[in-house]
Amino acid sequence: MIASPFFSLQCADHVCVLHLQSPDGTNRLTRHCVIALSNALNQLANDSTPVVITGNVRFFSVGADLAEIRALDTTSAYEFSKTGQNLMAAIEHFPAPVYAAVSGYCMGGGLDLALACHCRIATPNAIFGHRGAALGLITGWGGTQRLPRLISKGRALEIFVTAEKINAQRALEIGLIDAIADNPVAEATGMLAKVGTPTRF
Repeated sequence: MIASPFFSLQCADHVCVLHLQSPDGTNRLTRHCVIALSNALNQLANDSTPVVITGNVRFFSVGADLAEIRALDTTSAYEFSKTGQNLMAAIEHFPAPVYAAVSGYCMGGGLDLALACHCRIATPNAIFGHRGAALGLITGWGGTQRLPRLISKGRALEIFVTAEKINAQRALEIGLIDAIADNPVAEATGMLAKVGTPTRF
């Protein structure tokens, strides 16, 4: 079993559920967390087992750690961006379906992570957004490419530029998420159990 301070992992019925975790409960995607997630997904890819990524009731993930971002120089910023891109690519190209089960806040890099997943299911209280513009930042983890492909270039640009927060119902209407469920983890695992374990996804 893969162990990490940044997440817990439970596998049953041919589906693995990866719970993001952090001491403050916001599930920040620090550099060490991103590396640990990448390593875990690379190991899980060997078995081609479907994965559900989730957080807790209040937070899926608030994204990157702003304290880390403020400390970056040109070289380290490039490396930090590359590290995040490697994680998103590991999710996007995972050999089995990867679902995001979202409760509460899914922001910034957390939204990038959800966008890299093959399907997104959210609770009615889920909130999505890329708040970087309000802080003078823009994501370097692929969200600027994946979001326009999902909901159109114009709508994605509006979300990035205005730092708008979107509730679950609106996210469903514009195609940001695929479904709303009171228990998105149960919904996702149920769907994936029916899919089985494909040799390639």
